[in-house]
Amino acid sequence: MVNIPPQVRLALSALCYAGFQAHIVGGCVRDFLLERTPADYDITTNALPEQTQTIFSNFKCIDIGKKHGTIAVIIDKMQIEITTYRIDGNYSDKRHPESVSFSSSLCDDLSRRDFTINALAYNESSGIADYFNGQNDLKNHIIRCVGDPQKRFEEDALRIMRAIRFSSQLGFNIDPLTENYIFLQKDNLLFISAERLRVELEKLLLGKSAFDILMKYYQVIAVFIPEISPCVGFQQHSKYHKYTVWEHIVRTVCNSPDDIIIKLTMLMHDLGKPECFTLDQNNRGHFKNHPAKGAEISEKILKRLKYDNNTIKSVITLIKYHDYEFRSRKSIKKIMSVTGPELFMKLIDVQQADADSKDGQCNSPLNDLPALKAAVEEILSKNECLNIKDLKINGNHLIALGASGKQIGVILNTLLDNVINGNLENNYDDLNEYAKTIIL
Repeated sequence: MVNIPPQVRLALSALCYAGFQAHIVGGCVRDFLLERTPADYDITTNALPEQTQTIFSNFKCIDIGKKHGTIAVIIDKMQIEITTYRIDGNYSDKRHPESVSFSSSLCDDLSRRDFTINALAYNESSGIADYFNGQNDLKNHIIRCVGDPQKRFEEDALRIMRAIRFSSQLGFNIDPLTENYIFLQKDNLLFISAERLRVELEKLLLGKSAFDILMKYYQVIAVFIPEISPCVGFQQHSKYHKYTVWEHIVRTVCNSPDDIIIKLTMLMHDLGKPECFTLDQNNRGHFKNHPAKGAEISEKILKRLKYDNNTIKSVITLIKYHDYEFRSRKSIKKIMSVTGPELFMKLIDVQQADADSKDGQCNSPLNDLPALKAAVEEILSKNECLNIKDLKINGNHLIALGASGKQIGVILNTLLDNVINGNLENNYDDLNEYAKTIIL
């Protein structure tokens, strides 16, 4: 039933041969039962960390949490985490136990885990160990805390995000009692690091049931992204939009490709709308300059979530131009010079997802997106000039003409603008002659 990789089999066998119990545990067992390929494998054992290190002395061992019982063993390039059965002490920071005590009981170890579907263990000799009806919850598509959900979430508030993330990924419902404490204790997410929240958010956005989760549990996400709250229930009063701002946003997330840059863009692209809203004399809503405001808001969010600079730049650029109407080939090249070709192709996906999620009286795309994509491909195939490095003249040439300092960059940008706008050919002689007129 379970096709365990040979490296994991070797680790299990080595522990058992030395006289200890050993099981694969947690997500890998869950995934096997769901007929999915596990991303990684964890082993739980009654061997103490020092004993694990002795058993695997011929392999590279990494102390990634020895005081908590975890040793990583590298077998044929696969890293396997091996953890001693344990009982967690008090959690004072809403995330980590202050202490752990090792146990000889597999049940003790499984009882400290977050959800029943993750509190499963397996080995070939004894089969599946399931003390909390995890298999039944898998069968019935239920996310349920092990034991008391209040205690589970008080111990580790990240489990709140993990619950809704699993629900999004697996399409499972959350048990009513577990759900009740998700809402009651959601504010404890403020104790969790931005990096951890970010990882769970991304997995949620990529989940197959993201629509239901974002609509139902927006208050949970609003704990660390409060900027979404004004969008919830906000009517757009527009013939282009049937949905509220938040529902439109959620639909764009679900109508976009599985690319986290695009998913983040869709999640934040219209956050500027409530602040930019005006109602005209015909009772029609308008959102002038909302892309710029959305980019401003999103930059703050992404920095707060500790995203890298490249991700931040990409997302806010896509948001800034998500509503841009391309009226000419020149306008395409102008924006491509800002975004670069790869990000521009993502922009087309962004605009498509936006158009697919309006469902108003006029829900056709802002641009002819297939024609826009074809134009981009033609521009690239012809190696048309899109940025300064594509110019047939460079800073050294301008220095030879007498330019210096900041003037060099100004001249190069002026030349690029003229080439993109079709006022100059991208050849050295024409660029050189025009540069002379600027310098002189």
